[in-house]
Amino acid sequence: MTKHRIYTMSFASVYPHYINKAEKKGRTKDEVDEIIRWLTGYSQDKLEDQIENKTDFETFFAEAPEMNPSRSLIKGVICGVRVEEIEEPMMQEIRYLDKLIDELARGKAMEKILRS
Repeated sequence: MTKHRIYTMSFASVYPHYINKAEKKGRTKDEVDEIIRWLTGYSQDKLEDQIENKTDFETFFAEAPEMNPSRSLIKGVICGVRVEEIEEPMMQEIRYLDKLIDELARGKAMEKILRS
């Protein structure tokens, strides 16, 4: 899948996969939402609006109220690539989110996922 196709995919089309991945491992939708709100600064209502409006990834991140400055602490490999080495900013934001959801599904404590 090309970068452009990922950016134009709706966030809403991927969101259920985040929830399914978490729930299969005994985690919750609320935890997924908390991670997304921490990363992006969206309120729960605004997050739900983005999902309902089928906002694409590029717009989802561009309209985020405040990307968390602590996201630079997210390290590790996702999809075979080190997230801290991704040079393209939009792809890095997407992979930060992927990495956080992966950590949730692997049973990591929320305090550690949210870098607190």
